[in-house]
Amino acid sequence: MDFNNIKEFNLDKEFLYKCEEFKKFLQHWGKVHNLSAELQDEKIENNIYDSIYVLSFIKDYASVADIGTGAGYPGLILAMARPNIKFYLIEPRAKRVAFLNFVKNSLKLDNVEILCNRVENVKDIKVELITSRAVTNTALLLDLTKEISNENTSYLFYKGSMLESELEEAKIHNYQIIKKDEKRNYLYIDKGAK
Repeated sequence: MDFNNIKEFNLDKEFLYKCEEFKKFLQHWGKVHNLSAELQDEKIENNIYDSIYVLSFIKDYASVADIGTGAGYPGLILAMARPNIKFYLIEPRAKRVAFLNFVKNSLKLDNVEILCNRVENVKDIKVELITSRAVTNTALLLDLTKEISNENTSYLFYKGSMLESELEEAKIHNYQIIKKDEKRNYLYIDKGAK
């Protein structure tokens, strides 16, 4: 991974090292356990960049829950980039949870807690920011995450081209849409972080 591509996010060489290790782990595990269809170096690096792109515009939060983390995007990558923030990675599939735990332990990510559960069944945490990439539509995500949020919780959803119709259905206000390119939109609903 080219460090020049991520300089703008104020990340150190330790993050770069962890990304290289993550890439090796994902390629090894991915072939055996079918964790991701995108196992080529360039595709993994693009997914890492997509995960951290949000660091250019989001505020600081003390706690984050990533819904449906899958192979690690974006929650695990963000946790590697921000070791001072508590991350809860919520993933219902055991194969993926095993992979996430392996990466967490191998890279000593003490700021990460992995929950093998569906988000609607998680009741014992409240977080400042909820993230999700390609899980479901916005209205359903907001509903599914109500047990881990409160009136001050912000949201950051990684979205594709169907975002406009989802916003009409979700009936939300006070949001930003940050457009990275024609395929990626970030829906940011900021309710006042630090």
